[in-house]
Amino acid sequence: MTTTFAPLTSAFAQAIISADPLEDPAAVDAARAAIIDFLACAIAGARDRTTGILADAIGAHLPGEAILLGSTRRTDPLIAAFVNGHAGHVLDYDDVHASVRGHPTTVIVPALLAFAAEREFSANALVAAYIVGLEAMARLGLSLGSKHYENGFHATATLGTVGAAAAIAHLTRASIDETAIALGLAATQSSGLRLQFGTDAKPFHAGMAARSGLLSARLAAAGFGGARDFLDHPTGFHSAYAFGAEHPSALTENWGSPWQIVAPGLTLKAYPCCTASHPVASVGIGLNEEGLGAEAIERITFTYPPGADAALVVSRPTNGIEARFSPEYVFAAALIDGALRLDHFDEQPVAPRLMELARRTHRRHDDSAPRMSSDPRTRFVIVDILLHDGSTIQRRYDGLPGITDPTEKFRDATACHPAYADIPSLVRTMSSTADLRRLLALLNQDVAPNLV
Repeated sequence: MTTTFAPLTSAFAQAIISADPLEDPAAVDAARAAIIDFLACAIAGARDRTTGILADAIGAHLPGEAILLGSTRRTDPLIAAFVNGHAGHVLDYDDVHASVRGHPTTVIVPALLAFAAEREFSANALVAAYIVGLEAMARLGLSLGSKHYENGFHATATLGTVGAAAAIAHLTRASIDETAIALGLAATQSSGLRLQFGTDAKPFHAGMAARSGLLSARLAAAGFGGARDFLDHPTGFHSAYAFGAEHPSALTENWGSPWQIVAPGLTLKAYPCCTASHPVASVGIGLNEEGLGAEAIERITFTYPPGADAALVVSRPTNGIEARFSPEYVFAAALIDGALRLDHFDEQPVAPRLMELARRTHRRHDDSAPRMSSDPRTRFVIVDILLHDGSTIQRRYDGLPGITDPTEKFRDATACHPAYADIPSLVRTMSSTADLRRLLALLNQDVAPNLV
């Protein structure tokens, strides 16, 4: 059976399986940096309380050959994809992509690493599959338009299932028909609500999507059936999730020219909190360097374009987990401490010295500005500060801050543990099947007890 009656799904599947991103050095370099960044987040996140709870609850004690990052344990691949995806996102330190409006790497790479327990392939093949999976995830995000996220869906979860399935379909060179079924099976498992932001369930979304994407590809390869027209059907993905804002042409138009990992590219996080709070973090750190003290401040106002703070669902956090989604807290910590560390966002109650300033901070929206969209140029924040002496300070930040080289972040996140010292250089040069086996062995080690 063919998918000729479903031209959009068929074209999407064809683009996924026929792509050759290794011909683009910029895409490959960006992918290797992103993998290093993800591994930093996941190794540190492996020590999080919730990662342990999840691993125990879903049976990570069961036998298998898939590695659990930052541990000597091995387990079933579906379980490993779930746990490692959660670990990569639990600190909210992992990368973000504007077209996704979410976090692609923490879904796609765990699925691929888990699949390595089932089929031997080269490190280059993993890199290529990751680039293609991200392309599929980002293109699907663009095709949905803005209402998907704004109406409450967490795109990391809803798009991640398809991105992970696409990565494995590319890796295995599945047929168009098999790929279409895998994508449809992934789409029917797409779920995740933004109401979970600030709770243990947000990183659970990433693990869930990694597992679902892997499962979908496995089922399709085994001959399991499903709809072959998830993009074309009148009650398909766009009908259910786009709320009338879909742009189907974005799925394949100029596919890979450039690759989405190159433009608009990933933002590798400089701070371990929600991406939308990073602009005020950079402003706060800058003002600290200028010598501004919290005691001089009467009132702070953040001005956002409409929709830009949709993910920032907490204004007055009670603990560090909630504080990841509070720009008021993030700005206070950045201004007072001059930096944002992992311990600013742990499970402990928020520090009163930071909340005293956070309570003097308020938000507003500039309704005359373009609504925040996947175009980074629509993102800005204006910080207005009224001082006790009546004078004012204003700072504006456009776009998102980020880092280009995650090597130091990797060292910090892994506490410079010697067991992991060779990983960044290996990821930057790996190409063969033997290289990938070596990487998996290095990742499958116990972390230091005091890593996070």
